[in-house]
Amino acid sequence: MQQIDWPTAIFDVLREKGVTQVCHVPDAGHDRLIKLCNGHNDMSVTTLTTEEEGVGLLAGAWLGGQRGVLLMQSSGVGNTINALALPAACRMPLLTIVSMRGEWGEGNPWQIPAGRGAPRALEAMGVALYRADTAEEVGSTVDAAARIAFDTNNQTAVLLSQRLIGAKSF
Repeated sequence: MQQIDWPTAIFDVLREKGVTQVCHVPDAGHDRLIKLCNGHNDMSVTTLTTEEEGVGLLAGAWLGGQRGVLLMQSSGVGNTINALALPAACRMPLLTIVSMRGEWGEGNPWQIPAGRGAPRALEAMGVALYRADTAEEVGSTVDAAARIAFDTNNQTAVLLSQRLIGAKSF
């Protein structure tokens, strides 16, 4: 059985959708995707100090005619709550891809509350959620979320399950 390279599947969708701005807080779950993006000079990859900066950065990119994506871990969702009012109020597209923690086999008790609360927090701010639990569905899920975000100026999040990413051992 051939193993699917899901970070490459996400990267291919981002390229196809014309995403040129990628912002992130360093996260092992997105490591390979970030490296793929860094390998292309026509993509600008920005390392953030906190996730809400990414919402503002992507709003500016959109106003300048560019498309972007915010990569973050579920523990960072809480940092974005106030900032998520910007794209909702201004009808700006937002695509975020969230690596989930606090789920399947989590060994760090600190991650569990944020992992449980992240989907509800995003939904409360009007962000449409999509979830990928297997490598096979990652590309099509990101494609669907990107289309809704960029074609209809809505806010979407793809949750990459911890079962997909893998649990860290402590």
